[in-house]
Amino acid sequence: MITLVIGGSGSGKSAYAESLLDSYRENKFYLATMIIYDEEGQKKVDRHRMLRAGKGFKTIERATDIGAVVDELPKDGSGVVLLECMSNLTANEMFRDGKVSEPGEVTDKLVKDITFLASKAKELVIITNNVSEDGILYDEATMKYIKAISDFNVAISDLAEKVVEVVVGIPIIIKE
Repeated sequence: MITLVIGGSGSGKSAYAESLLDSYRENKFYLATMIIYDEEGQKKVDRHRMLRAGKGFKTIERATDIGAVVDELPKDGSGVVLLECMSNLTANEMFRDGKVSEPGEVTDKLVKDITFLASKAKELVIITNNVSEDGILYDEATMKYIKAISDFNVAISDLAEKVVEVVVGIPIIIKE
């Protein structure tokens, strides 16, 4: 089962996504995709680790190629995975190896990796961001990134059994 949790920065989507897996006591994995570049990034990671403390998550850090994490999940399909977050993963895939990939290539790869990961897990909860609602035009690379993550969000919303938008800490069910 795939659940997509979407919201703006600081909306409470991480806390909500974690709560979806509260009933699981074992085989609970947190798939962290953030590459830490600076002190601000480290503070964000530290905050999320503190919020997850004592909740039984085993952290897997994987910035790209997330389909490969299936080797770390239980072979019987009993693992539940919280993937945080698609905005980081999309950027990591799009801007890897010093080049800017095309949005369609990135979206296709992400959907393929997510579909594979979901097939090997009991539940997959994906956290993503609303990044295309401000109406501002950015430089070409940023616009490609916005297109890639927006297209990914649409594609995964189609595949997901549940889609929830979190606004000011309030979950709003979009699809169930």
